[in-house]
Amino acid sequence: MLTDWDDYRVFLTLARERSLTAAAKALNVSHPTVARRVKSLEDAIGARLFDRLPDGYVLTPAAEQLLADVQAMDDAAQAIERRSLGLSDTARGTVRVSVGEHMMQFLTQHLVKLRDRLPEIEIELHVTHMMANLSRREADISIREVVPDAADLVTRRIGRFHYAVYGTPQLVGQIGGAGRDADELNSSLAYLPWIGFDEEHHYMPGQAWIRQTLGNRSPVVRANNGNSLHLAVSAGAGVTVLPCFIGDADPNLVRATPVLEDVIADQWMLVHRDLRTLPRVRAMMDELARLFQMEKPALEGVAG
Repeated sequence: MLTDWDDYRVFLTLARERSLTAAAKALNVSHPTVARRVKSLEDAIGARLFDRLPDGYVLTPAAEQLLADVQAMDDAAQAIERRSLGLSDTARGTVRVSVGEHMMQFLTQHLVKLRDRLPEIEIELHVTHMMANLSRREADISIREVVPDAADLVTRRIGRFHYAVYGTPQLVGQIGGAGRDADELNSSLAYLPWIGFDEEHHYMPGQAWIRQTLGNRSPVVRANNGNSLHLAVSAGAGVTVLPCFIGDADPNLVRATPVLEDVIADQWMLVHRDLRTLPRVRAMMDELARLFQMEKPALEGVAG
């Protein structure tokens, strides 16, 4: 017996989220709606689907048997939606781009250019460290430093970020850089106050270089957000490794080191294969690639 697809969609969301609150938020509906839809599906198939335990909603054996088929239905529905978008032949509408904080800074520096060249496209920027699920349309385009192993994604390397150590002139002036070799400079840098990512984000570019420079010591200020690091350094709270296009553009900062040869982050543009020919997505992809090519000197730290 085929019941309302919305009942299955609510079932699948609750199975993923394991709480009424999270499921309701994901679906943008109320708690009672989630409970009512689950009850409707249970009545239709004649079986209980969830056990409510202290740590959340858990699938019953009957629900476990149902889950794979519902997931397949949802995958098919998502594919139909993605492919139907491609029937449009105009480059207009909204394009959602998922990025990290530093990429967000780069794009916002050039939003005027992007809007001038894409006047009929509304740009929605989604800032997160997490990889957006492009199959579920969490974003149309994602720009990341790591390429996931997914056969349904089309990937393209569009550039790379280069990095250096930055601080205010007052802090950097304490170590002096002229005539000093790299080892002497790094040894002096180690005694400055440092700002870095927290332990959970130790994988971020430049953090391994910082750990090596500081030895057993940790940065005196730690954060989970790249913009926070930049603002703290710009305010004179310490020094850190920043992308050159950010540090060089900040009038409060100077370089404490040359460009770091072993700190480089490739930037990959990712799109679902079903969306790569959608006119508005294609237009945005082309403009992003063009922007990276135009700004290559700034990204590599060799501009003007």
